[in-house]
Order: sequence, then structure tokens, then C-alpha cells
Amino acid sequence: MDLTTLAVTRLKGVGSKQAEKLARLQIKTVQDVLFHLPLRYQDRTREIPIADLAVGLEAVFSGVVLDVEVLFHRRRSMLCTIGDDTGEIRLRFFHFNNQQRDKLQKGVRISCFGEIRRGRQSLEVVHPEYQVVGAGGSAITAQTLTPIYPVTEGLHQLAMRKITDQAISHLDTAIVAELLPAPSGEITLKEALHTVHRPSPSVNAEALVQGQHPAVQRLALEELVAHRLSVQRVREKARLQRAPCIQMPSELCARLIDSLPFSLTGAQARVIDEIAIDLQTPEPMLRLIQGDVGSGKTMVAAAAAAMAVGAGYQVAIMAPTEILAEQHLASFTQCFEPLGLKIGWLKGKLGARQKRDAIESIAMGQTDIAVGTHALFQRDVEFARLGLTIVDEQHRFGVHQRLSLREKGIENGQVPHQLTMTATPIPRTLAMTAYADLDCSVIDELPPGRQEIKTVAVPNSRRSEVIERVAVAIKEGRQVYWVCTLIEESEVLQARAAEDAVAELAGHMPDVAIAMVHGRMSSVEKEHTMLEFKENRVQLLVATTVIEVGVDVPNASLIIIENTERLGLSQLHQLRGRVGRGSVSSSCVLVYESGLSQRARQRIGIMRETNDGFAIAEKDLELRGAGELLGTRQTGVMQFRIADLMRDKHLLDQAKQLSEQVLPAHVPALVERWMGDEAPEYGNV
Repeated sequence: MDLTTLAVTRLKGVGSKQAEKLARLQIKTVQDVLFHLPLRYQDRTREIPIADLAVGLEAVFSGVVLDVEVLFHRRRSMLCTIGDDTGEIRLRFFHFNNQQRDKLQKGVRISCFGEIRRGRQSLEVVHPEYQVVGAGGSAITAQTLTPIYPVTEGLHQLAMRKITDQAISHLDTAIVAELLPAPSGEITLKEALHTVHRPSPSVNAEALVQGQHPAVQRLALEELVAHRLSVQRVREKARLQRAPCIQMPSELCARLIDSLPFSLTGAQARVIDEIAIDLQTPEPMLRLIQGDVGSGKTMVAAAAAAMAVGAGYQVAIMAPTEILAEQHLASFTQCFEPLGLKIGWLKGKLGARQKRDAIESIAMGQTDIAVGTHALFQRDVEFARLGLTIVDEQHRFGVHQRLSLREKGIENGQVPHQLTMTATPIPRTLAMTAYADLDCSVIDELPPGRQEIKTVAVPNSRRSEVIERVAVAIKEGRQVYWVCTLIEESEVLQARAAEDAVAELAGHMPDVAIAMVHGRMSSVEKEHTMLEFKENRVQLLVATTVIEVGVDVPNASLIIIENTERLGLSQLHQLRGRVGRGSVSSSCVLVYESGLSQRARQRIGIMRETNDGFAIAEKDLELRGAGELLGTRQTGVMQFRIADLMRDKHLLDQAKQLSEQVLPAHVPALVERWMGDEAPEYGNV
């Protein structure tokens, strides 16, 4: 019997409606059921005396009904008191009928399961599961720990357990292929699945839940191998394509570097050399540049663009926001117009004539370097000879968006080279998995003269002191950012918060030029305001997190970030990187509300301790997890079923080795087993 093709509808009780619900969980076959793994476990294998029950415990207990009463307070409820030889506990029901009430007669013995809570007068359980067991009966216990599965609306735990019971019975008679090369650990795949679905009472439930048990580790290893193989398949497909061979040395690149008013760092020079080697091969370059805030990624991208344009090709540079795209437009115009190149600009809100002229110039090959936002994806944008695409903050774009930009340049069977960049340092743990299809370069050196940013944390109760500090900095001739943050994604609320902050700060500093930037402003308004700030006609810029990336104002040396507790570490680090870009000492003030959670305290502590973006990214991964750190929408396949990148990072090297040893015939089955419909068609290309 082949469980990979045995439809889930072959299981008892699974009709078409139930199958639809299971399909929402990517469960279509019996194998899918087996690889739909529990989130946690309940211990229903032993009865706990009532006297030993404690708040927060989920437990099986039993007792004789001592009293039943229906209460009519703000909300009708039924209160049932039961007791054993050791004590008494109350059961509270908000939803009940007369039949239930009649069943719970005094003297009846019942077996219960539920979570113990603290009631007004004693311990109680709200809506426990219960069964009448008769006068001499004992509590109903389970033979194994009870799994709690991820479910969907209309699919209950009891139904899910009945379905998995049947799948496990098939596991005993059918073959579940061992697709990993031996040795893959002391525990077989069949044993691992039995253990995680129906662990015996002797199994350490805490080790299972924490992912430390050998059964979980065996499955996590296989999932990491499957993920890596799926990404490798993407890379292999990409390698089958051809790209233009851009020969070196590049005279234009040399002229660009000679024109700079500063020297490249060793790290910048090293990464430029790596790019040059890639561009000379007929395989498409797929390289990710990682660099901390202010490390000089833009200059490396400009050098890559010069190599491509110098060989007669066009370059497309794409950024996720208009502010960041405008920053690139300004930088590339400054670098290349003196060298005689034409820089084009394409964004969503251009006027009809401007847009038509920009598209025509790109199509005619008159534009050497096209800078833009998502507008570069539009169907009517055609390049004459696209040789290189540069994607900034690449994790903000979906897989298919990045792919569509590459497809713009397909000509005579060739695709353009692709360079992607991020100012969000990516821990090695993530780079080995989420970006395994990319060659990674790290700019791990800051330009000379960069000042370390001093970070302090201040409660909002000392807001007046923070405002005074802003006033002093402005009197000394420096400029300041004041960042407003909200949990809500609503741009209306964000804008309102910025407007309130402007009014408050203007009241304290009437002679200071204050402006604001937020998501509801038009790009023209934002551009005008940012230019005024950059030219020091505005001393205090109140902004939402739209300034997280791409804004470069060397004279800004102080940033105030409100509601710090609401932001993740990587976002805080990006915001802090708006200062420290000049020669003067810079500071970041993290303003927080009282009553911080432990996690918020950790984040603020880390921000105060270090300016190292890679150390911060590693901590952010540890605190938030990969899916949240990168964003599910952007990563496509980062939602692991059982593997945890921080917990299981010790398995990554083994997963890499095993992925190279898996038999080619086993690769599709292994990827399908773990990734199903979520297996990437293209990956991060």
C-alpha cells in the first residue's frame, strides 16, 4: 500500500466536507496525515487526586457530585461541586441544557479532564470534558500522551485524533520510505512518527514539546534536508539558463571608482571582485550582498552597474519603497551623470506623459540605468538589452516579483544577472536555509570615520527630558529624527500619531523648523520634505517607520524612537542606522511605556549592548523565529512544520551533507513529503 497516493477520503469518517477542511491544512493523502505533527501534548495517562491539582495544570481527575446549582448573576452558569477522599473542586458551565443538569445528580461519580483555574472561592475548571463512570468506577485515562494538532475551523481535536489513529494503523502495515541515506540516526522514520503522534507515558513530554527528543530531531533533520533540496532544485534550474558574459576589466567601473572622493573599504573591494568573477561566466549571477547599516552596499551596486553598462547592457535597480528608490536615484545620478550615462526613473504615481517617456526611453535603450519601485514589473515595461537587475531590501519582495523582473531581460535565450542586497543582516542560520540558492557576500567593514551610536533607554514618564535633549541638539546645529510607531498597520493612525507629535514638539520648540513624513503623503510631498531635511532647512523630522531604510542625512545625529517595545530588534537597528552617518558623535534614545514584557526588556537591553547588526539579527531570530523575522509572505517556504532554525541549527551542517547524498530518484518524494503545495516553483531567484 502506497501512503503517498492513498487519498485521505479512504479513511473512515472522512467525507467530501471533511476532506475540504483537511485540504486547508495541506492534507490530501494518508502520508500528509502522518506528517501533520502535533503542537503539544496533554497528559491524560494518570489520575491526579483533587488535593494535588494546581492552577494551570491540565489533568485527569474524578470525584462524586456533591452539589449542583444554577446561578443567575450577570451570566447564567451551572456550578457543580465534586469531591474525592482528598478534597473538592468546582466545575463551571456557561453553556448547558437540562439533560446535562439532570445527568449530574448528587452521588454520581464522574471522570473529568480540564485546565485548573483559580475561582472566587476555590479551584475550578470551566467546561471540563467529563463522563459518568458509575459508583465504583475510576477515572478514564489514556494509554498514550494526547496530542494537540494544528486544526482549522470546523475540524476538532477529537476528529483529528480519530483520523491520525487510522493513519497510524496504516503505518503498521504499509511501507513509509526511508528517503534519507543511512545512517540518519538511531531512530527509524516509522518509530519517530509513532512516537510524536502517540507517545507512551514513559516518554518525556517536555522533551517532545521542546523539540529535544530524538524522534523530533529525526523528523526535523529530514525536513531541513527536504527544504535544502527544494532550494537546490531552484538553483539548478537557474544554472541551466544562460546569461551574458560581461568581460573584465571594465573601463567605466575604473572611471567610477577613480571619481569617488573616498577610497573603497577592503570589504567593498572584495565583494566587487566576487561580482566581477560572476559576471564573466555564462551562468546567471544570483548573489546576495549583506551589509550592515552604512557599510557601503550602494557603492558596490554602482560598481556592478558600471561593469554591465560598460559592456553595453542596461541595468534595472528596484527598491520596495519610493523613498528608498528615490535615494538610489539620487545616488546613481550623482555617480553616473558626470560620466555621461542616462539614469531613468519609473514609479507608480508618475504622470501619464512622464511614464510614457520613461518607458519609451527604456525600450529604445536610451536609458542606461532604470531606477524604480514595483512599477518596473509592469507588463508594458520592456528593456532593449537588460544585463543586470539589482534588487534592494530583497526580502520585501515576493519570489514571483523578483522572477518577473528577471524575465524582463530574456533575450535570445539569455536572462540577466541578478544582484540582491539587504541592510538587514542575516544570521548564518537563515542564510544556510532561506537563501541557500544564492551566493552570499558580506560587507563586514564600515567606512573609516564612522561614529559608534550611543543608545539609551528612557521611560515615557521622562518625556520632558527627552524633548529638552532634542532642543539642545538643535541649538548645537545638529538635526534630529523623531520616530512615531504604532502596532496598527493603519496609515491613518500612523499619520495621526505623527501629527500629534508635531503639535506637541512645536509647542515646546516654537522657533524650530519641524516637518513630518508618513505613509499617507504623496511621493512628491515626501520627496520635498526629505530634501528640506537633507539641506538643513528642517531641523526636526517627525516620521513614521517609512524612514526605516534608505535615508542618508550626515548632519542628523540624534534619533528618538517612541514606543520602542512595539518593534522588533532588526527594525530598531535599521531605524537607529539613520544617524551616525557623519563625523559627529550620534545618539539613539529608545522611549518606552511602563510595564515592559520580559521580551521587550531583552530587546532594549540588546540594543543598548551592541551596534553589531549580525549579533542583533541572531538575537532577533532567537526571540521571534524565522517566519516572523522574514515575514511569511516574503519567504514563501519558511514555515517549517517541525524544524526550528534556532533550536536545530546544530543540524544544519548535517542536513547539508545528507542533501548531497540523497539519491536523485528520492529527491521529488522527499520534497513533496515535507513541502507539498508549498514547494517553491522558482525559489529566491
